Amino acid sequence: MAARLLKLSSLATAVFASSGFYLYNKQLDLSDLSVVRFGRAAATTVVISYDYLTAFRHVERGTEEYSTLKSKLSELFVSFEEKPQGAASLAQVHKAVLHDGRTVALKIQHPKVQTQSSKDIMVMEVLLKAVHWLFPDFAFMWLVEEAKKNMPLELDFLNEGHNAEKVASMLAHFPFLKVPTIHWDLSTKRILTMEFTEGGQVNDKNYMKKHGINVNEISENLGKLYSEMIFVHGFVHCDPHPGNVLVRKCPQSKKTEIVLLDHGLYQALQPDFRLNYCRLWMSLIKGDMSGVERYSRRLGAGDLYPLFACVLTARSWDAVNAGISSVPVTHAEDVEIRTNAALYLPQISDLLNRVPRQMLLLLKTNDLLRGIETTLQTRAASSSFINMSRCCIRAMARHKRSRAQSGRRRLQIALTESLSLWKLSVYELFLWVRGSVLARWLAALLPVSWVFPGASVL
Repeated sequence: MAARLLKLSSLATAVFASSGFYLYNKQLDLSDLSVVRFGRAAATTVVISYDYLTAFRHVERGTEEYSTLKSKLSELFVSFEEKPQGAASLAQVHKAVLHDGRTVALKIQHPKVQTQSSKDIMVMEVLLKAVHWLFPDFAFMWLVEEAKKNMPLELDFLNEGHNAEKVASMLAHFPFLKVPTIHWDLSTKRILTMEFTEGGQVNDKNYMKKHGINVNEISENLGKLYSEMIFVHGFVHCDPHPGNVLVRKCPQSKKTEIVLLDHGLYQALQPDFRLNYCRLWMSLIKGDMSGVERYSRRLGAGDLYPLFACVLTARSWDAVNAGISSVPVTHAEDVEIRTNAALYLPQISDLLNRVPRQMLLLLKTNDLLRGIETTLQTRAASSSFINMSRCCIRAMARHKRSRAQSGRRRLQIALTESLSLWKLSVYELFLWVRGSVLARWLAALLPVSWVFPGASVL
C-alpha cells in the first residue's frame, strides 16, 4: 500500500508537469462541455507529500526527469490521458486504464490550492469588512464563515469519498441513481480515483433527445433524490450544478440513470431544523399561511417570514398565498421577483444573517435545482410537489413513531401515514388520467366540469 501511495505522489507530479497545471482560464463553449462527461464521482485520499508535488514543478517534456515520471505512470496504468477531461479551480480530472482493464477517472488537486485558499478567504474577509464599513446594510460576513467551514471539507478528498459512499448506500433503493465506485487503493488525500462513467449534462436537452432520454422522467427523478436527501435523511449534496449531475442510458440495462458526481460539499441537517423545514414546505404547498408564518419564524425568519417564503420558493407573495402547487410560474412573475430582489437587498441581507447556517447551503441547492428545472422547462411540475409531500409525510411519521410510547400509538401513526400516501397516489393517478389521450377525447365530447371536477389532496 505504501509503495502505491508513493507512486501516486509521483503521479501527481507527473500529471501537473506534463499538463502545465492545466486550467481553463477562458470562457467555455457550453457545447463543448462533453469534457465533463466522465465518471468523477466521489473518492478519497490520504496525504500527498508536498515535496513530491513541488520537486518536479518545472519538469519539461523530453527531459530525462520527465521520462522517469512517465515510467511511473506505466507502473500504475496501461494508459493515462495527459489532457484533462475537465478542470476547475480546485482540481482537474484525467482518464486512465488500469492493468486489469478497468477505466478510471482520477481527480487530482492542484498543488498550491491548499495554501492559496487560505489567502483567498483572508482577502475576502478584509474586503467584506471594508464594504460593510462603507455600506452598513451590506451584512454578508456569513460568506466568510461558510467559506472557512466548507473549504477544508472540499479540499479533503477522503471526506468526499466517504460522502459518496454514504449517499450511495442511503439512496440505494433508487435504481436510477449511479454513484461511481471509488478505488481506495489508488486514492490519497489529494488524488481520488473512481470508476469512469460517461453521460451528458442534466441540462443538455440535445443529448437527451439524441439518446432517447425523457426530460420529464429526469426532472422527476432528480426531485425524488433531493426530496429524500433533504426531508427524510437530512444529508444533502449541495453542489448539483449541471457538471455534477449527468444523465445516461445504462450500458447494461439500457435504463435511464442519473450520475451524481463531486461529493465534497454536503450539509447535515439537525433533526429539529429538518422537521420544521418539512412542515414549512407542506404549508407552502397547501397555501396554509398560518403554517408558513409559524414554521418560518421557527427557522429564524422572524417578521421577515413573507420575504423568506418568497426567497425559498422563488415565487411571488401572491403565489405563496394561493399555494405554490396550484399556481403556474409565469414570465411576469419571474420579472417581478428579479425586480424585487434588487429593491429588497438590505432585507435579504438581514434575513440571511438571521436564519440558521444550515439554511444557506439549502438555498444555494434550491437555486441550482431550480435552474435545471427552468432549462428543462419542468419547473413547478405537479410531480415535484407530490414527491416532496410524500417525503415530508414519511419524515414526520418516522419522527412521531420514534416518540410513540405504545404499540397502539405506533400502529395509529403507521395507518395515518399509509392513508396519506395512498391519497397522494390517487391524486397522482388523477393527474395522469387528466393528461391522458382518453381524457382529452372525453373533454371534447362532454362539458369539462363533468370530466374533471375539482380535486386536491395536497
